[in-house]
Amino acid sequence: MSMKKWMLSLTAVTLLWGATSTIPTTEAASSTKPIEVLLNAKKIQFPDAKPFQDSNDYVMVPIRFVSEALGAKVGWEKTGGQLAVSIKNDAHAVNMTVGQNTATVDGQTKTYETKIILKQNRTFVPLRLVSEGLGQTVEWDKVSRWVWIGKKEIAALEDTGHQAVSIEPYKKAISTTPGLLKNVIGQPYNKVVIFKQYDLPVKMLRDIYSIEPYTTSKGVSYLQMRVKTNSTAGGIFYLTRNKDARLRPALEQMTQDNGDGTKMVYYPIYSSADELYLGTKNYKSFKLQDIEYIGFDLASRDYIPMMVNPWKGN
Repeated sequence: MSMKKWMLSLTAVTLLWGATSTIPTTEAASSTKPIEVLLNAKKIQFPDAKPFQDSNDYVMVPIRFVSEALGAKVGWEKTGGQLAVSIKNDAHAVNMTVGQNTATVDGQTKTYETKIILKQNRTFVPLRLVSEGLGQTVEWDKVSRWVWIGKKEIAALEDTGHQAVSIEPYKKAISTTPGLLKNVIGQPYNKVVIFKQYDLPVKMLRDIYSIEPYTTSKGVSYLQMRVKTNSTAGGIFYLTRNKDARLRPALEQMTQDNGDGTKMVYYPIYSSADELYLGTKNYKSFKLQDIEYIGFDLASRDYIPMMVNPWKGN
């Protein structure tokens, strides 16, 4: 397929969806989403107790995992029926007591908006204590409900330890939409990079922050993607369990500006374009669970990035 025909296909898919899509409401940024903590733009894994927002809307983090990720040592001591917690690294020393809203940071008493608590056998502290106690830059990202600690520079996908592999196992399925097999300068791809949702955020041609399912109050399903870009969001495609590829452009009329350099963009799950280009009569029955991989069109000159669909069916 020529680049001209490919762009016409993109336009047609956009037009086919433009008349039926609806503008999402703020329910897309639900306060029920789990809180993630990122250290130097990589997510910290919490094996049991997770960060949460308390009844006063203060973000609470399990201090042991955050401290250890930062190279600090954590100690506990029970005296007089109270649990004292100490944190030390090369530059800072913090002493606190569970049940209190004060801590001693490098010899100075600091008061916090909420109490230090014990939950699920983990000590949770208010987010500000991490910045004051461990000397870190900390930022609360209310859009994704992320805690950024340290640097916010997002790594390129190829620099995250993921190896490019041969396109051959996926080539037949991708070739059902032939334009996907060539990069922006018309050269054929021979590699793909497979990654997982947990690896986000990653840098491609655009910074991809997050990918989540989104369903309107009328039951229409989309993929919601948070991107950082000065231009358009770019197209994606679905590699399906039926071994075909289904192109999806961003629905520009639904794009929301988050006011922080990022945008929320939306991609339809099913599309009448599947009948037009793939001959799929029952295109409305296509569901998120039918997708094996979410691919990014023209996101690299050297490989096709493809994220394993974490919501796929068995």
